[in-house]
Amino acid sequence: MDKAPNTFRIVTRWTVEATIDEVATILNDAAALPDWWSDVYLATEIIEPGDADGIGRKVAVHSKGWLPYHLNWTATLLESRRPHGWTIGAEGDLEGKGVWTLTQNGQTADIEYDWQVNAERPVLRLLSPVLGPLFAWNHRWAMGKGEEGLRREIVRRQQTAA
Repeated sequence: MDKAPNTFRIVTRWTVEATIDEVATILNDAAALPDWWSDVYLATEIIEPGDADGIGRKVAVHSKGWLPYHLNWTATLLESRRPHGWTIGAEGDLEGKGVWTLTQNGQTADIEYDWQVNAERPVLRLLSPVLGPLFAWNHRWAMGKGEEGLRREIVRRQQTAA
């Protein structure tokens, strides 16, 4: 069975000089995403805190990529393996899940993000059969901005702690 044209699975890999604890702390601070990943995360709002481990935490997200459209969706923490990773569910303009996996490799943290979503915003759903590769490129652009921002945020936090 073929996948629907509005279904996307994009795996991103980053390597940064940090511990996975540092990376997990930064990536899990949803309220601060617009501070260091501002090219993509325009606004985030925690709408449910979740349990003691954060499971069930819901975050309203207003995001964008390079292309001229915005996305409104809710991220819900479904599973935590912190600091080794976690799984989020997406609802709204994007429906599906994202799995973060962090591995310590000496002085570096290897980070993998497996994003499996359907574009449900009507215009994206309609245009996905033709523009799907462009939408996937847009996600890769956004993730590249995330890697740049994460590297800057790690350095900023390390300098502040010194």
